[in-house]
Amino acid sequence: MTYTNRRLTLHKRPQGLIKEDDLMLEEAAVPELKEGEFLIKTQYLSLAPVMKFYMINGAGIEAPLGIGDTMRGRGVGEVIQSKNSNYQPGDIVQGKFGWQEYVTSKGTADDMMYQVTTQGLSSSTALGVLGITGYTSYFGLYDVGELKAGDQVLVSAAAGGVGCTLGQLATAKGATAVGLTSTDEKCKILIEKLGYRAAINYKTENVADRIAALFPQGIDVFFDNVGGEILDTALGHLNKYARVVMCGRISTYTDSLAEQTYRLKNWHKIGVARGSMKAFFIYDYEPRFGEAKEQMIEWIKTGKLNYHEDVLEGLEKMPEALNRLFQGKNIGKQLVKI
Repeated sequence: MTYTNRRLTLHKRPQGLIKEDDLMLEEAAVPELKEGEFLIKTQYLSLAPVMKFYMINGAGIEAPLGIGDTMRGRGVGEVIQSKNSNYQPGDIVQGKFGWQEYVTSKGTADDMMYQVTTQGLSSSTALGVLGITGYTSYFGLYDVGELKAGDQVLVSAAAGGVGCTLGQLATAKGATAVGLTSTDEKCKILIEKLGYRAAINYKTENVADRIAALFPQGIDVFFDNVGGEILDTALGHLNKYARVVMCGRISTYTDSLAEQTYRLKNWHKIGVARGSMKAFFIYDYEPRFGEAKEQMIEWIKTGKLNYHEDVLEGLEKMPEALNRLFQGKNIGKQLVKI
């Protein structure tokens, strides 16, 4: 059986939000499989802010995409044909799919393919709570943040893909968390569904005053997904021996590298608190992904962990879905169902 693949390729480098003509929708026949290859039908594609910068400068992680290249991104899907003994039709896998409906792979390290078992949960969870996003929350809070019972935790971008599980992960270990977010609707969801004891609307409230009121003894762990001014404000409210987890910096993600620099005023507060500020790379924890997955599946099934997905439908929705991250529209993990 032959298949027609649709894919989104880079047409021009974006300025500001992704525009319709920055990407081109192309169609081509899927070639016959060679020995060692298998064919995947995409089910869901994942979105992350860094993807925009693959289109511009590589984000300092990878080489920038070339004009005409398939847009990069992780996905999850079903194996439908195989000439590889390690992958059989019906297997669910996740990995580097790109923005396309069909993926041909050899299962090499470059493709970062993993076979997926979600124990009855949607395959979409392999890109969210039971995937790189969820593992980032888990190891970022527990290992990098060195969370302890009784800790008072502040999370920026708390309604995002990483942030939406952190309130419950804190609670599971006897700590409590406060989330920063951009709307009253998101504040309500953080408190009522996602385990946060309180929430701060950074667009309508005085963030410094609210942090002072909610953390009278100071912040023990600040899990930062934003950087910039929010990070600077939080540094002014650290408790003794506080840990600052550097996970993301979406507030400084701009098209121009010159515009990305925000000079912290309160950096010296880390020393005053005898605290620490630490970055991490989630793939360094790859040997332990199974540990996080097993624990979070248990918590999901026992009702201790709710997860939230924000899903659009159709490959054509990928640019809109990516823009939603920069517009603060998503609640939970942003995905597109293909």
